[in-house]
Amino acid sequence: MLQFIARRLLAAIPVLIGVSLITFILMNVVPGDPISAMMEKRADEATIQKLRHAYGLDRPLYLQYLSFVGHAARGDLGRSFRTDQPVTEALAQHFPATVKLALSSMIVGMLLGLAVGIISAVKQYSVFDHGSMVLALSFISAPIFWVAILLQILFGLYWKVLPISGYSGWTYMVLPAFVLGSRYAASIARLTRSSLLETVRQDYIRTARAKGLTERVVIFKHALKNAMIPVITVIGLQIGGLLTGAILTESVFAIPGLGRLAISAINHRDFPLIQGTVLFTAVVYVLANIIVDISYAYLDPRIRLQ
Repeated sequence: MLQFIARRLLAAIPVLIGVSLITFILMNVVPGDPISAMMEKRADEATIQKLRHAYGLDRPLYLQYLSFVGHAARGDLGRSFRTDQPVTEALAQHFPATVKLALSSMIVGMLLGLAVGIISAVKQYSVFDHGSMVLALSFISAPIFWVAILLQILFGLYWKVLPISGYSGWTYMVLPAFVLGSRYAASIARLTRSSLLETVRQDYIRTARAKGLTERVVIFKHALKNAMIPVITVIGLQIGGLLTGAILTESVFAIPGLGRLAISAINHRDFPLIQGTVLFTAVVYVLANIIVDISYAYLDPRIRLQ
């Protein structure tokens, strides 16, 4: 197991280097100077050139990238151009809000998705099955920001039962968690249904029924455990989707998380903050995938992590 984890961690290094390289290239392809954007019209050309030299932006691009990678390997992601705050400190301040939103959304998504998926599989071709799958497809297709604005209008402005923006208590997380978790739940529900329907057709399920076991025991004790393997994969992979989806959700609901931090950094062309946010998100995504792979061995003893 330790060898498997070590190999996965080593394999993640080229992925993270690729993410950082693509991000660096995209930032330098987009026209515009970050120093000019930071200073606006408050400085002359000589001052702007001095600042470019101070931040190392007058060096060749490959040297800028190698410098970033070298410092990032030591845990130093640089300092924000706009606030001069260390990027790691900014990430530490904003990450808890994103984690709170992501975990709340994950709980909502898992509870709704698993419940709807299991019931739809057990009651295949029923009105509930057809209706829930149509609703799940709608949530997958609808843009996050559109669902967020619609719920803000309904629950915040029309019915006035929930706050529509801010970050002051658990009630402020209800709408954002449901908005982000609804798409998560829809994917889980569809996959749980299809996986469970495929599992209940296996020979060992027929044997369990032939032994006289109740349908509840057959579903929850025998079928669901094996049907959960592909579902666990989606749950793990969706963690990255929750973090990236949180960018729009946090912006709409004014939650001070990584999403709003990234949007602010992009608007101000704050290169170190953009690179740090993207790289940090990639690290979280890679670690989530490793945890998902490790969980396979505990769900299905037939799987060996060689």
